[in-house]
Amino acid sequence: MNGKKYDLEERLLEYAASILKIVEQLPNTKAGNHVSGQLLRSGTSPYPNHGEAQSAESPKDFIHKLRICLKELRETQRWLKLIQRVPLIKKPELLNEMLNETEELIKIFVTSIKTAGKKKK
Repeated sequence: MNGKKYDLEERLLEYAASILKIVEQLPNTKAGNHVSGQLLRSGTSPYPNHGEAQSAESPKDFIHKLRICLKELRETQRWLKLIQRVPLIKKPELLNEMLNETEELIKIFVTSIKTAGKKKK
């Protein structure tokens, strides 16, 4: 995101806010409503789930919560690609930055899960 370095919590907050803005641009049609509901759920989920991970009760619980974040980011990535492909918004190219950020966040969570797994052993 603009080359700035954010802490992960702030980055996930900004990500969730961007998802809300995208959802508001989706059309009020059967397809638009379906996709917006799915995107709203998966795209805002990593932020609170990251908070859950920070309060994990064990290393196993911590890894589990991080995996939920990763799963939701991968789902969000698919919905964003679908919105862009159809396209369901007027300027689908605006999703490129969001897709890049999603990919970066996925990489961060994959690395964090691997690191946490090594520490657990």
